[in-house]
Amino acid sequence: MQLITVVSARARSTTGSLRLWRKSGECWVGVDGPWTAHLGRNGVSEAKREGDKTTPAGAFGIQPVMYGVGPNPRVRYRYHRIVCGDWWVEDTRSPFYNRFHHVRCGMKPPFRITSEDMSRSPISYRYLAVIDYNTHPIAPGRGSGIFLHVSASGGPTLGCASLTRAQLVTVLRWLDPAASPQIVIGTAATIRDY
Repeated sequence: MQLITVVSARARSTTGSLRLWRKSGECWVGVDGPWTAHLGRNGVSEAKREGDKTTPAGAFGIQPVMYGVGPNPRVRYRYHRIVCGDWWVEDTRSPFYNRFHHVRCGMKPPFRITSEDMSRSPISYRYLAVIDYNTHPIAPGRGSGIFLHVSASGGPTLGCASLTRAQLVTVLRWLDPAASPQIVIGTAATIRDY
C-alpha cells in the first residue's frame, strides 16, 4: 500500500508538509519528502463546499486516470493528454458535475461559466492526479475538481494541493494503482483521525 500525507499546521494554513510512505509489514516507511504543498486559500476543511477555496480534509483515493497538457511523464496510471475541449465540470446543476467531460474544440458548453477549461492552464495542469473526493456518490455543491497538480504561482490554490513540477512528477511516477494509494490531508491535530 502507498500513502501520501499532507499535514498543515492549522486549519487556516495555506501550506502543508507532503510525504510519501509505503507499508512494510505493519509499519509505514518514509519514501520521499517532506515537501511544501500549497493548499486552498482558506486552508483545509472537513466540510468543503463548492467555491469555498478550501482543500478537503480526510482520506481519499487517487482516480484511475491522470491528466496533463504535457506528454505522459511515464506514470503507471492511464494517462490522458489534455487537448482543446477538455473540461472539468464544476457547475452544480450539470449532470456531469465533478467529472471530466470533452466537447468539440471551440464549442461553448452550457457548464462553461462555472467549470474549468483544462487546456487553458498549461502550467498548473502540465501534469495532475485527480484526488477521489466527492465521487462515490457525487453530491452537487460538496466541491469538485480536487487535484494534485503543479504549483503555478507558488501560492495558495482554489482548493487543490500543488507541488513544484519536479516534485509532482516524482509523486506521479511513484504512484502505483496496484498498491491502492491513498492521500490523507489534515492538520497536525487531526491527521491521525483519518
